[in-house]
Amino acid sequence: MRLETPETQVSAPSGADGATAPIKLRGMRGMIASKMLQSLQQSAQLTHHASARLDALQALRRHCREAGLPVPSLQDLLLRLTVQTLGDFPALNATLEENCITRHTAVHLGLAIPLPDDLLVAPALFDAQALRLGELPEARRTLTEQARNGGLGVKALTGATFTVTNLGRSRVHHFTPLLNLPQVAILGIGGVESRAVPDSDGWRAVEVIGLSLTFDHRAVNGAPAAAFLDALCARIEGLASDAFDPEL
Repeated sequence: MRLETPETQVSAPSGADGATAPIKLRGMRGMIASKMLQSLQQSAQLTHHASARLDALQALRRHCREAGLPVPSLQDLLLRLTVQTLGDFPALNATLEENCITRHTAVHLGLAIPLPDDLLVAPALFDAQALRLGELPEARRTLTEQARNGGLGVKALTGATFTVTNLGRSRVHHFTPLLNLPQVAILGIGGVESRAVPDSDGWRAVEVIGLSLTFDHRAVNGAPAAAFLDALCARIEGLASDAFDPEL
């Protein structure tokens, strides 16, 4: 075998190590990166995690299907219950600017929407507390189309008072969402997993969903944040099919 001396070695072409061209943080990607860094640097973030059984929601969806009623999606049910729970915890539906906390009566619900090229926006669904469950799908669809078509204005992009981000069909049960400043809280909805629980016949499998609440400890203490998650889980697990109002 012939060994090459430094003079006879051939230089590897640029990019031969498999590296791709650098991606500069500019434009929308740069703006998002800047806001994420600002979120961590300018707030005291803490995250609580909880899990809620989905028996009641799945039973409700089966009830709607069997009764010939529109079947609400799991996401829309969770959004509606989140908005209702925020009505009891105004400290979470708030913003913090210039050392001043503002608690909002209306819930302007920020929805995290993925865009092409791994971009993300969280525009506001204004006055979400006034939307019935059956109105949520169309409202979400319209907001998503506007986001993907570049039709969102500054007000929609900055006007949310509380944000929800949903990982959808993922094995990630819990995660740590970052605050969308100046909001003081954000709810992350994780993936669904099966767990064994005891019953009269021994054990059975139930589906549970992961919930992660990040909050700004400058505005909200740990106890009320935990109480919000407890109340949301209780709503999720206690929604009865026989008492379900289609106009909810």
